[in-house]
Amino acid sequence: MEFWEKRGHKKIPGSSLMPENDPTTLFTGSGMQPLIPYLLGQSHPSGKRLMDIQKCFRGQDIDEVGDNRHDTFFEMMGNWSLGDYFKKDQLTWYWEFLTKELNFDPKKLSITCFEKDLESAEIWKAIGVAKEKIFFYGAEKNWWSRSGVPEDMPVGEIGGPDSEVFYDFGLPIHDGCHPNCDCGRFLEIGNSVFIQYQKQTDGSLKELPQKNVDFGGGLERTLAALNNDPDIFKTDLYSPIIKSIEGLSGKKYADDKKLFRVVADHLKAAVFLISDGVIPSNKMQGYFLRRLLRRSMIKIKDCNFKKICELIFEIYKNTDYFKNTDKENVYKIITDEQVRFGKTLEQGLKEINKVSPFDLYQTYGFPIEVTEEIYKEKGKTLDKALFEKQLAEHQKLSKSASAGMFKGGLADHSETVTKYHTATHLLQAALRQFLGESVHQEGSNLTAERLRFDFSFARKLTEEELKKITELVNQQIEIGLEQKKKIMSYEKAIKFGALAFFKEKYPEKVTVFSFGNFSKEICGGPHVKNTKVLGKFKIIKEESVSAGVRRIYGQI
Repeated sequence: MEFWEKRGHKKIPGSSLMPENDPTTLFTGSGMQPLIPYLLGQSHPSGKRLMDIQKCFRGQDIDEVGDNRHDTFFEMMGNWSLGDYFKKDQLTWYWEFLTKELNFDPKKLSITCFEKDLESAEIWKAIGVAKEKIFFYGAEKNWWSRSGVPEDMPVGEIGGPDSEVFYDFGLPIHDGCHPNCDCGRFLEIGNSVFIQYQKQTDGSLKELPQKNVDFGGGLERTLAALNNDPDIFKTDLYSPIIKSIEGLSGKKYADDKKLFRVVADHLKAAVFLISDGVIPSNKMQGYFLRRLLRRSMIKIKDCNFKKICELIFEIYKNTDYFKNTDKENVYKIITDEQVRFGKTLEQGLKEINKVSPFDLYQTYGFPIEVTEEIYKEKGKTLDKALFEKQLAEHQKLSKSASAGMFKGGLADHSETVTKYHTATHLLQAALRQFLGESVHQEGSNLTAERLRFDFSFARKLTEEELKKITELVNQQIEIGLEQKKKIMSYEKAIKFGALAFFKEKYPEKVTVFSFGNFSKEICGGPHVKNTKVLGKFKIIKEESVSAGVRRIYGQI
């Protein structure tokens, strides 16, 4: 942070793991996700040079956890240029950060570039990187967009070539070894993405009027490189958790590294997800949380997970991550899930002779290695090839579903979702008017079909209350309130009457969106110019989420 601050960057607050204005993904998986409107040209209240450390979760990596470098939860160090500096400054500064600030030996670093991006390669050479340390790859390795290679980008999506830095641990060299192979010798520690293109309706890529730099560097991986040990689980971010698991399980890390890595990663991810409002369930974000917890519970049975969670809170005590977290609620959710899964596990063991290993994995949450051990005890042979085939088919279903969520791309973000996001502002204002000013937003989720809005309130709403709230929202839509946008200091915004509920998440300067005198909020999301375009609003469902939190589903 100090390094980038000296180069004119402003620190921006990190976002929740549950993205609020992005229906295309379940979790915040990169630092750039909350910045999409600004990468497309909207002015950011903190300026053109930004930095942060963003907590991230990537569910697609869940089956990879167990080796020395994959994790589902991680922290991403990021810096951005929004139409300001570009390739030369970014690559020069990052090289300086690595070799002067962190004192990495340049001989231990290798560079990868997109095969057509000769400009970046020449910059690397000019700042002293040896030619033989620069490698070229195609779009599958050195092109970045949220949906992958250019052919897979939906209309409106942004992306561009990237240049990655790999640390060489000097492990035994094999024939054909290169930075992007998976032998474990090399570890990617940073990626400078040059977001300069947007996908067009005819399938072509058009240069954005604003060229952006989007840098992401894995904190855990950078620490592993500083330790000159490829095992991220030996860093300070994991070692206390590993030691705690050793004490609670009576096992040694060296004897079963995969078990320890899975439990350490999954419990850390679970603590962060619950702190950001996720609860275990059988769908959406809750499904991933339940899977994390159950995989941990089946790895080490009857374990006091509360002690491990306490250590996780301790590791991050000097950050703002858990500033407003109800820790006792986190412990309760995990303990309740342990009890619930205990019953499921008992049922699964009864069914083990009736169903396939894949059914045990999918329905009861049995990892394949656990089923394999049980089979051995019973003198049975497990058909691992069949399991892998069924799992691959299942994952290809999952990927299709993810692609379906993403098909709208940024065009969706700028149209339907913009309307739904604006509707949440009107809904919150209406709720506060009828139910009192103690009501405030606890979370939201938007798709192309509906909005979901969580708010603080102790009881079920009556039919009459829901009717009046709906009528009030529609009155504001019919009036045709114009959007007004102002950038001001946080203190001035509060005096102005703008709503703000997450104090630690706001930078010094904020953007306030107003719709008449009805709604004023500090917000970075997309909004319509006039409420009249929203049409008709209706509440389709109201329910309880947890103690003191209610949820409304609405449509326009």
